[in-house]
Amino acid sequence: MSGQDPEEFGAEILSEKSRMMAGLPPYDMDEQLLPREPRSPWCCLAWTLVIGTVNCLLFLLNVLLMLVIFTVVLLPTIVVVYFGFQCHSQVLHSSARYCKSILDDNSSSALIILGFVIMSPLLVGAMAIYCSLARRLQLLVCFQPFSLALYKGGHCCHPREGGLCCARGCNTHLKAWV
Repeated sequence: MSGQDPEEFGAEILSEKSRMMAGLPPYDMDEQLLPREPRSPWCCLAWTLVIGTVNCLLFLLNVLLMLVIFTVVLLPTIVVVYFGFQCHSQVLHSSARYCKSILDDNSSSALIILGFVIMSPLLVGAMAIYCSLARRLQLLVCFQPFSLALYKGGHCCHPREGGLCCARGCNTHLKAWV
């Protein structure tokens, strides 16, 4: 063990490794994360209300988008289960013509079962569509933290993300030494 060469085990000489490392990134003193100036209590309250309102509107937009997607995708299940329950004699027993001529209790039960069986894959599909659309539109990135209300000079968008809410063109390059 002691007679073996360290090169055989994949160890590198320190000077060779230090030459291969990239230099430190450029560090701009203007963009340092220095302590920021706190806002006055009234200004903090006003900014908290603005940020809270924007976050509530974004939440309602997400819920509306989810509601539309789930309604469209689950429409076949809703229709099948509705007709199954409407025409079954033990549940609603409608006097509609299609219930008397086409659907009896067995076929109504089959519709109810079919509707609940196809609901699971359609729920997964609807959730996948919503997640894909929310990721593509970057809706979840637009939520603002309430810490922006405490200090002056905070950015309303996240570095590395360029969603719809960050269209103002804030600086997307984050410079920091690690």
